[in-house]
Amino acid sequence: MNTKNIQKSYQFAKEQYARLGVDTDKALRILSRVPVSIHCWQGDDVGGFENSGQELGGGLAVTGNYPGKARTPAELRADFEKAISLIPGRHRLNLHACYAEMTGRKVDRDELGVEQFQKWISWAKANRIGLDFNQTYFAHPKAADGMTLSHPDKSIRKFWIEHGIRCREIAGEIGKSLGKTCLTNLWIPDGMKDTPANRKAPRERLADSLDAVFKKAIDRRFNVDAVEPKLFGIGSESYVVGSHEFYLGYAISRKVLLTLDAGHYHPTEGIADKISAVLQFLPEISLHVSRGVRWDSDHVVTLTDELQAIAQEIVWGDFVARVRIGLDYFDGSINRVAAWVIGTRNMIKALLLALLSPIARLREFEANGDYTSRLALMEDAKLLPVSAVWDYYCATEDVPIGNDWLADVKSYEGEVLSKRV
Repeated sequence: MNTKNIQKSYQFAKEQYARLGVDTDKALRILSRVPVSIHCWQGDDVGGFENSGQELGGGLAVTGNYPGKARTPAELRADFEKAISLIPGRHRLNLHACYAEMTGRKVDRDELGVEQFQKWISWAKANRIGLDFNQTYFAHPKAADGMTLSHPDKSIRKFWIEHGIRCREIAGEIGKSLGKTCLTNLWIPDGMKDTPANRKAPRERLADSLDAVFKKAIDRRFNVDAVEPKLFGIGSESYVVGSHEFYLGYAISRKVLLTLDAGHYHPTEGIADKISAVLQFLPEISLHVSRGVRWDSDHVVTLTDELQAIAQEIVWGDFVARVRIGLDYFDGSINRVAAWVIGTRNMIKALLLALLSPIARLREFEANGDYTSRLALMEDAKLLPVSAVWDYYCATEDVPIGNDWLADVKSYEGEVLSKRV
């Protein structure tokens, strides 16, 4: 589609939306300012660069053997650059601690420092990309039995507490170096496969461990902390120490962020409704947007009703400034660069759909008790010409229109990815 046709289609769509009180120009201005924190681990199947050869564990599993997986930090960074060149807007990279670069002396996770991430920082600064961070409490001998911060062995808890402390310090240095706040997210796999005899003690140990991790004050201009709950996983089907209720109470009482992961709840339970609920008591939250299939499988994000519901809660609740949006999935069965592009563009599309909803008119109907008109307008709005607005946004951001991006990815696969053995 040429520029003239894009402009013409957008003008028609703009008029259609204006009839319902929606300003498309304003919607696009807001959308352009919403960053998505894109997870690094999609690019290499959560492998990391510690060269430990340790199995993932912790209920994590990546399936598929599509060729072209990033084998080095340089390859992963190049793949990410290709991905974001095809995604409208300016976004962030979400980095896990296991992506440390051991230049010279190899250190264990309780000895990590900012020097192991200096190349990531320099790259992010050169590309004007913000970084977020995650402690890595899996794929390590001291996490082999599925317990870390709640472990009954004090020495193992001490190891993981020190890891958490080090990661917060690293994140603070990242934020300071880039001049952009780094979100540090804490998730642990701790749980039990079968019914425990004592649910209380591990949670007491976890609370004490978390307090030790978060004891040191770090300037919130550079680092903010989040804790992430989970319902169940492989190897922790019957009991998860860090449940939703545990972390909700912890986040509120300790004044840290709560991370809601779309794949960490019952398969029929969505996180959209939780957003406005927890934001009654927390100033901010973060999200890991994923797509669970039957269990916590972390599939590539698609434009589902659930994704649209999440975006609607963020936009309709006026929470754009209070929700840090991140993605979390890993699929090794398809082109990994394409997986990044598909999922991120879908997250942005969902936000655009929410921004283009005639929410003022819908709220007016609701306030007047006219639920019939509310439902009718909600349904009619689904057929408004959002694709014309999306194409216009992509054009103004100088990224491919429609699925034209796929040809670019296929070319990159032929020239770069296919040559990795």
